[in-house]
Amino acid sequence: MRKRRSSSTTVEQEEGDEALEDAPEETSRPAAYSMSDMKTFAGPRRRGPASKVRRAAKWLLMLYVCVPFVVKLCPSIQAKLVFLNFVRVPFFLDLKRPSDVGLDHTLNFYLRPQQKLRIGVWHTVPADMWREAGGQSQEWFESALSSAHPAILYLHGNTGTRGGDHRVELYKVLSSSGYHVVTFDYGGWGDSDGSPSEGGMTADALFVYRWLKERRGQSRVYIWGHSLGTGVATNLVRRLCDGGSPPDALILESPFTNIREEARSHPFATAYRYLPGFDWFFLDAITANDIRFANDDNVNHISCPVLILHAEDDHVVPFHLGKQLYEVAKRSRSLSGHKVEFVAFPASLAYRHKLIYSSPRLPRILRDFLDTPPPEKD
Repeated sequence: MRKRRSSSTTVEQEEGDEALEDAPEETSRPAAYSMSDMKTFAGPRRRGPASKVRRAAKWLLMLYVCVPFVVKLCPSIQAKLVFLNFVRVPFFLDLKRPSDVGLDHTLNFYLRPQQKLRIGVWHTVPADMWREAGGQSQEWFESALSSAHPAILYLHGNTGTRGGDHRVELYKVLSSSGYHVVTFDYGGWGDSDGSPSEGGMTADALFVYRWLKERRGQSRVYIWGHSLGTGVATNLVRRLCDGGSPPDALILESPFTNIREEARSHPFATAYRYLPGFDWFFLDAITANDIRFANDDNVNHISCPVLILHAEDDHVVPFHLGKQLYEVAKRSRSLSGHKVEFVAFPASLAYRHKLIYSSPRLPRILRDFLDTPPPEKD
């Protein structure tokens, strides 16, 4: 009897094994899924706000570390940041039409400092010539320069063009105060041909000054520089003084000592100013482009009256740089015997870097310093 049971049991087991082999795969899977399977079916895990912040911080850190090396390896980038001539504002201004910005008594024309290069120039006449100036030719404007009214050659700073908003407002103030105003865009700015460089900017300024002086005769010519234009102005005046023909006066609005000190003090440098090797990474890259704009050195070779205007709340060229330049000018032997004045505009006036033209004191400041009579009233 025992033998039969065992044989029957064996047959049943074999049949059961065959049934299991023939069963579909689903029957061999476990009834419950594992945690890893659940994660796979649930899709990718979403990042929380903290993870996104950490990721952004990593990218910013990488960018912060890379920028100094990029500037060092490509010094031309630093030159572009100094000149910013590619930033053209107002964007849609037609420089051939100064009347579009309210300068109805202004002529646009072009000069050629080199055979294949031309620069765009504006000439705004004094207030008592406004009525007559309408619709006049370039010959009339040139002949008007021989009048007894003093003339100002205005040298603008970086960014924008000769049609920049704050520049136009200054032309209006100066014109209303009885001055001819001649201004232009350096090569590479506005509609002027060429590319920017310190030497090129100074050469353009010298060419326009000589053009203006030829038409002025013995009438007074003052040179006014603003911001980066103060570097061009002192370069120009130094050349003129070295040649024995200084201008009647130099006016520096928001000046700095030299471009290295200005770059170190500029708001753009805040993130790197205390980085070890800041000078090597950034300032030496400026020098490598032959950009110096050494106002503090130039004033030791200038022999004409100098007026410095600076707002205490200037955020682009800090006030202390203008004050330092004034202290250097006061000690300059070449300026001994010449009038050197510094006019500060309180921070409460909020003139900052570009709004000194809005000071109601400005015409009187200029008149007192330049010894020019007030404009005649109709």
